[in-house]
Amino acid sequence: MAALCESFTLCGLGPSGGVGLGGGLLALQPGPDPDHVLLTDRGRTATLFKVSDQKPLGCWSVKHGQIITCPVVCSFETHEYIAVHDDKVLRIWKDKDINLDKVFKATLSADVYRIHSLPNGGPVVLFKGGGVRTLDVLLEAPQQEIENVISDEVIKWSEAFNEGQQPILIFATEKDGDFFVYVKKLKMNSLHKYKLEQQELSKPLSFTAYIKNKIITLLCLYSNYSVYKFLIPLQQNSEEEEQILSKSLLLNLSVSGSVLKGTSFVVLDKDHIAVLGSLGASGEECKECLTIWNTKFQTLQTSKELPLGTSGQLWCYEEKFFFTHGKVLTVIMYKCETSSLAAAVGKLKDSQTPDVSSFVNWNTLGDEELAVSVHSQQSVALKSESRMTLRSKRNTVAKVQPDTLSVGQLLLNLKDASTTVLEDELRQLMSKAQMPDFQAAIGCVITALINRCKTDPKYYPQNFLLQIVQTRDLSYSLCPDLMAVALEKKDVYLLQNCLQRFPDIPEEITYACLKVFLSLSEAYLQRIDVNLESVICYIDTEFNSKDVKTEIVENGFNAELEQDIWDTKITKKRHLTTDGELCPVGPQKAALLNAVLLSAYSETFLLPHLKNLPAQQAVLFLRYLYYLYVKCSEKINTTLPGVRSPNINQIMDWMCLLLDAHFTVMVMLPEAKELLSNLHKFVRAQVRFYSELNKIEGSLRELQRLNHQKDSQTYSIEVLELI
Repeated sequence: MAALCESFTLCGLGPSGGVGLGGGLLALQPGPDPDHVLLTDRGRTATLFKVSDQKPLGCWSVKHGQIITCPVVCSFETHEYIAVHDDKVLRIWKDKDINLDKVFKATLSADVYRIHSLPNGGPVVLFKGGGVRTLDVLLEAPQQEIENVISDEVIKWSEAFNEGQQPILIFATEKDGDFFVYVKKLKMNSLHKYKLEQQELSKPLSFTAYIKNKIITLLCLYSNYSVYKFLIPLQQNSEEEEQILSKSLLLNLSVSGSVLKGTSFVVLDKDHIAVLGSLGASGEECKECLTIWNTKFQTLQTSKELPLGTSGQLWCYEEKFFFTHGKVLTVIMYKCETSSLAAAVGKLKDSQTPDVSSFVNWNTLGDEELAVSVHSQQSVALKSESRMTLRSKRNTVAKVQPDTLSVGQLLLNLKDASTTVLEDELRQLMSKAQMPDFQAAIGCVITALINRCKTDPKYYPQNFLLQIVQTRDLSYSLCPDLMAVALEKKDVYLLQNCLQRFPDIPEEITYACLKVFLSLSEAYLQRIDVNLESVICYIDTEFNSKDVKTEIVENGFNAELEQDIWDTKITKKRHLTTDGELCPVGPQKAALLNAVLLSAYSETFLLPHLKNLPAQQAVLFLRYLYYLYVKCSEKINTTLPGVRSPNINQIMDWMCLLLDAHFTVMVMLPEAKELLSNLHKFVRAQVRFYSELNKIEGSLRELQRLNHQKDSQTYSIEVLELI
């Protein structure tokens, strides 16, 4: 069986994405590490990304007026990067290089079509005329003459392989509607040409190939919604200059009256392929989607709709799909298991990993599909029951013993159960911590509850969801719709718990939480439950809009020297920060904002969202950050008291990020002028203070050294003069 797993965004493709891919993506290649990919845009830039962190590790650009004309690749032997710009200019550099004008440059005698990097054979260069050279041979004489193998033919696709110690390159060409395939063996310097058998009223749209048992299997996606297979033996005894390759139908891309108009595809294993295209029946609107097909049993295994559209390109590395979706580059992980008839129709018995993922969308599946989707472990009694018996069991779900059912079967039976029965059964299910794949089962339970919330707007099990989040080690990717529903319901307590516990919340969701927290009134927040443990030690919980009680600890500033900044007022009943600043928000909102400050994020992906924050909310948020900054500076250890309180580094990072996103707006807003002025004065005072500390640092170290050398048992009083 094959299945699509969790997905995430690797980077943005527009100018706001911050990676220079505004011109679109030319290609994606593997990087020097299995977790790295190398992106080349349709312009001047190549970017190296670490996939697991969704962070760019390096970015290189050619000069304005120059264009990268073939995908940048990485040499797996030397870890060097190789690019060609303006068709003939070769560039080679390493990670430490920044300016491509200063790296190795060679001008070639012919236009380059593609460079292929092989793990053990080094890079191979294919020229537009069909000539092939290894990079080492080419660098010996960059201006060497390159033969023109093809005449009036245009290269459409190419790929390189290692067969033993033999590098092999295969490429396809087109001329006047005819398609040809060339196979080049570099060590033997042999070239074989083949002509593809023609298909009436259709033509190849995409190619891929692999080598097994000294046979090249060439797969072609045709415009008649079919995939054909061509076999090319590597051992050639024929002297013919051109042979015709006969094709055989591998897969017809149609299911239930709908056809998939594929644009690109990749091979996953010997029995599975993935196809990107538009799926729809005749006369209906087509929807772009990513699909996985079983070629052995001619079945569609799984699909994912892509409503924002794609560029039609699909790449696959390390069990991950990469494709553009809207204005972002999306990554979807997948898994492929042993192909069998049971797996192809969704009834594979597997006691190790019972399937719970097929119940995430009750509303779009009919009864037959629901019944077929239950392919986890079932008891012998359930196997012998008919669909009519299964339907009758739904009406008597309270009598079902959960011990005899898989997670999937239980969720199926609970589809139409009452709210009380549903929650009781799910609580019993979650009490079985020893069940296989327990975390996935909990994620599916949450998804089942969320789906019911979507179908019944009046249903929202807040306490039950909160209990699951607080008692289970969950993640955002395990239940991605949970926070979306909580945002819709403005359930800030649940959002606070999710922010505190989920390690993988996307920046878009973090921003959405921040916007909701800032938009809610203090009166509304005082009526709901919020965890105040992060603020209770430095903000009095009896908050009103005019007075906030806080504690103060002297931090060593000289009030006389900084009289223009430090206007300290300390009374028995009321305590302000050292500059007289009141907390601009109540304790409930402060606790919610602290949850945002503590969440993990990437500046690259959060900054574009922060720019959309309304100006008044941005000013309020900056006031609160400034308040926290002052409070931290009052402490000797610059740490706020309490549990889950932000530290000074987190506060400063958010202040810088917010100012980067809204600096122009802040400068123009009259209400922000005083805030920016106070912030500037406070930072200047701190710089002065730490500058004075740096001046006496040497003397303090010398004093510490002298104290260690003296006998501490004798009593003495000494006066040390610090100069």
